[in-house]
Amino acid sequence: METFISEFGTIWGGFLATLALAAASAVLSLVWGTVLATMRVSPVGPLRSFGTAYVEIVRNTPLTLLFFFFVFVAPSLGLLVGLGFQWSLAALTLYTSAFVCEALRSGINSVGVGQAEAARSIGLTFGQTLTQIVLPQAWRTSIPPLISVLIALTKNTSVGAGFAYAELVTVQRTLMTENPADALFVFFGIALMYLVITIPLGVTAGRIEKRVAFAR
Repeated sequence: METFISEFGTIWGGFLATLALAAASAVLSLVWGTVLATMRVSPVGPLRSFGTAYVEIVRNTPLTLLFFFFVFVAPSLGLLVGLGFQWSLAALTLYTSAFVCEALRSGINSVGVGQAEAARSIGLTFGQTLTQIVLPQAWRTSIPPLISVLIALTKNTSVGAGFAYAELVTVQRTLMTENPADALFVFFGIALMYLVITIPLGVTAGRIEKRVAFAR
């Protein structure tokens, strides 16, 4: 317990680093995931094929394997891959965007076909129909599953430890190694820090889900 109290400044730094990684990756994943979802429903065959292949490959690949690709495989292919925040961010974003895409695509599928047909009948293009009619409704429907994706993203920030990024798991591993007598308190203390992030997100998802259901 003494270690947790005396090293709380270090733990707090790891908490902020985890929060920064989760927030940055969430924004980029939402953007890239939206682009992928647009590709998946696009009438252009090559775009639809690329989106489908990307999602199926990444979604069915363990995050750990993606980490191994960045750290061990990419350098052997001549790709310059470093350590730290930016590479942790790249791995998490590429991985999470596939799940964002699927959550958003399910929202797109929930929009009635008649609305898209009505939009086309008044002369709107595919892009206009998607951005002005379909996506606003799809985003509203997809908010609860998207928050679940973001909760999983927060927990997956632990992959940053493999990139030598000083997030919570890196701090936990260092403190437990240096202070084995207090390892149990450090372990549960770090777990508590994750809950500080994920529990409010879960509560928010529940409230939004009730509001969306009531609005229907």
